[in-house]
Amino acid sequence: MEEVACEKTTGWQDIGEKGTVLGIRFFLVLLSVFGRSAARGFLAVVMLYYAAFHGRARRHSRVYLERVGEPTGFANVYRHFLRFGQCALDRVLLIRGSTKKFDIRSTGREHLIALQESKTGAILLGAHLGSFEAMRGHATTFDLPVHVVMQTSNARRINSVLEQINPQSKVRVIELGDGGIDFVFRIRKLIERGEYVAILGDRVGNGAAAVETDFLGSVASFPTGPYLLAAALSCPVMLTVNLYRGGNRYDVYCEPFAQRIILPRKGREAAVAAYVKQYAQSLERYCRMAPYNWFNFFDFWKEPL
Repeated sequence: MEEVACEKTTGWQDIGEKGTVLGIRFFLVLLSVFGRSAARGFLAVVMLYYAAFHGRARRHSRVYLERVGEPTGFANVYRHFLRFGQCALDRVLLIRGSTKKFDIRSTGREHLIALQESKTGAILLGAHLGSFEAMRGHATTFDLPVHVVMQTSNARRINSVLEQINPQSKVRVIELGDGGIDFVFRIRKLIERGEYVAILGDRVGNGAAAVETDFLGSVASFPTGPYLLAAALSCPVMLTVNLYRGGNRYDVYCEPFAQRIILPRKGREAAVAAYVKQYAQSLERYCRMAPYNWFNFFDFWKEPL
């Protein structure tokens, strides 16, 4: 689930899940009244305004585009913002269950099928890259119960909106909270039922543990929580990425990340750092495949190129 973040100094969380809830409602009305084509036309104007007048977000977009090897002119920044808006718009249709309107192409679906056949739950490790809602196509096709972990105090409100849009949806939002033992037990029950827990691993919450590693040419911080949780649950971890390719097309990738996350007592920090590095390298690979799909509009890196 994507939320645009513009300023790290205030914390990307402060951009607000309230905006996520209001955005879903707004786009739902827009799509219901005018349809996808007209809504995309309106969106193009909105994102043009955003690109023109939100200088900080525009600057952070340029930093990222330079790192990924793309031109950094205004047209490219606008394209970056527009791609974010298009994914946000489509997420409403995907939440509503309108997957037949999209050409969702899958690579690695056999891994999910194998997990389902063995009734094995897993962590789906993702990123703010493209649209996680494209995974909803898999959830619908394979009847996969997917629970999305979010750093939010508004998970109940988001779930309420999801329920209104599509009561049959197999995707629900779980509030991370403080990530304490109660949270781990709750996730364990889901995994033991053969269900799937999705965690986006490219944003560090306020006060959350993190590890620095190389990413697109400089050092950046990534959260350690997903790997600590997976180690506690002793379950498979699948890397899942859902790239928007324009028009109605989404490419969904699923690949094994680790059969088990193993963190020995001796060398625990080094082991966590190795998993974070593995994730960052995979994320970099997919960012280069679809450079306008990454939606972290804040000061992500510790140092300039």
